[in-house]
Amino acid sequence: MNEKVTQILLVEDDASLSDWIRDYLNNKGFKVTQCMRGDEAISAITRLQPEVVILDGMLPGLDGFEVCKQARARYTGVIIMLTARDEEIDEVVGLELGADDYITKPVRARVLLTRINKAIASKFIPVSQLKSVNNTGIEQSSIEPLKLTFKGLQVDKMSRSVSLNGQVVKVSSKEFDVLWILALSAGKVISRDSLISQLRGIEYDGFDRSIDLRISKLRKKLGDESRDPLKIKTIWGKGYLFAPDAW
Repeated sequence: MNEKVTQILLVEDDASLSDWIRDYLNNKGFKVTQCMRGDEAISAITRLQPEVVILDGMLPGLDGFEVCKQARARYTGVIIMLTARDEEIDEVVGLELGADDYITKPVRARVLLTRINKAIASKFIPVSQLKSVNNTGIEQSSIEPLKLTFKGLQVDKMSRSVSLNGQVVKVSSKEFDVLWILALSAGKVISRDSLISQLRGIEYDGFDRSIDLRISKLRKKLGDESRDPLKIKTIWGKGYLFAPDAW
């Protein structure tokens, strides 16, 4: 990105929320343009070609999901959906329509900033620098790989997709984030504290069980649902371990 200021198009019809996000991101060095209608967003995306579009799901004029679908035909930058629609199927649909990330409201400022920076880093890494992982483990590189492969399992960060034995596995955005972190550290124990810190930008408070729920759902979807999971193991008192040879 060099010294170029990253441009963000914020499509949000809640004026107070839009202004709050604009002011926060402007203070972090981004250039934010606001748009409050879905039917005006397509032309704004096409005209501005910003590095990032932050897109509400429910908008006047045109639904945010339809905006995402239409925009993808002419826009290759980052689309982050930021919406109050928190059903898993909404996340899956948003990602399938071309969103790079899906965040549910309310959102903490630091979390939003982290997700924006991660999406930008993933989207704009030169193809010549991309690395992948084979069955023997993670390739050593200063650049994070964008595709992980473990026998029958493939986890693709660019498309945020998961496949097992050639079949697409539909996972939510939050489930994908957990799986990616675990798979990226295959063979190593990752604590719940570390997972929450990486995912939410806050320290574990001792009560949050959202990570356990996401892992439980992942196990079910990946055929690892049993009293003694073999693929994503629970290491009691320590955390979770992604077993690279179990796939």
